[in-house]
Amino acid sequence: MPSRDDVAVAARNAWALTVGGGVAPADPTPSELLRGGPHRDLYRFGPPPARDARPVLLVPPLAVPASCYDLRPGQSLAAHLVERGHATYLLDYGTMTSADGDLGFESWAEDIVPDAVRHISERHDGAAVDLIGWSLGGTISLLTAAGQPDLPIRSVTAIGTPLDYTRIPVISPLRMIGRVTTERPLTAVTRRLGGLPAPIVQASYRVTAPHRELFKPWFIARNLRNTESLARMEAIDRFMAEMPGYPARVFDQMCSQLILGNRLAAGEFNYGTRVVRLADVRVPVLGVGGTTDVIAPAAAVEPITDLLTGSPYVRFEAVAGSHLGLVAGPGARDTTWPIIDEFLGSVSHDLADARCADPESATSVVPS
Repeated sequence: MPSRDDVAVAARNAWALTVGGGVAPADPTPSELLRGGPHRDLYRFGPPPARDARPVLLVPPLAVPASCYDLRPGQSLAAHLVERGHATYLLDYGTMTSADGDLGFESWAEDIVPDAVRHISERHDGAAVDLIGWSLGGTISLLTAAGQPDLPIRSVTAIGTPLDYTRIPVISPLRMIGRVTTERPLTAVTRRLGGLPAPIVQASYRVTAPHRELFKPWFIARNLRNTESLARMEAIDRFMAEMPGYPARVFDQMCSQLILGNRLAAGEFNYGTRVVRLADVRVPVLGVGGTTDVIAPAAAVEPITDLLTGSPYVRFEAVAGSHLGLVAGPGARDTTWPIIDEFLGSVSHDLADARCADPESATSVVPS
């Protein structure tokens, strides 16, 4: 028999979920906008760090809000990194409109991210920057390091970043259809629209977890007295509702090169006339895959150890977690985050900085 207090909590939560403002409002980690620009707003979390603090740049995926790194208290990789003493920065791409249709992966890997890396490095007396990217943010980070070897990058961490798309069962039907139709029926529409609209992106993400949507009413009823569980649910709902769309060129590249062409599994990506090769990544790399991730299964991430032949050190770890759960789930603080901490701690500061200043002067960066 529920106690009177339990009944009161359930009543308050039911009111908050229906006519109130929600069980728990968004409570982002304090941050400061350092500079703005088209799809390149640069934020710094926490108080101003010491100039010699180790800079880390969080690189979001495309068509995903930057809040993936700061979902809510206790589920914020950004807050965790600040607590660990890192100077923690974040790129925010903002919304995408039809006017952004010509933006491709190269727009981020050759312009937006390198520009942020240089700016952050200058703020820290030329120190190298650790890149951390989730999902396609990891793809962008790897392409940036591969195509811009002169950048002051210390390391790359790719979380839930698939490299072999044939190992993603959920897109197997698309690949089968694409062998016959190619990507043109889809990309012809997105080119006309200027991209893939946000509502379609949001619906696609929901499709990957049908049980969550189907059993959501039962989940709410069963957890009316559990405010924490309802707050986590709300945070995910807010996250999905904020998803922007894909620019047309990015979506075209995803269909033709990633999903159908599986070019990353061959170790390369094509920017039109230019080919970027993953073997040209010269910094230490960490890959993390989720054993319960249906969007980027661990098996699709694991080839990172075979493809980055130019990296002095590549590490792969498989942990329990869904796609978003890997970086922002309630269990990430016990799985993914400690692995990131250990990896960042293992990368030699002196050798990594020497490599950025003179690529020939540091040929081996290994875990201590």
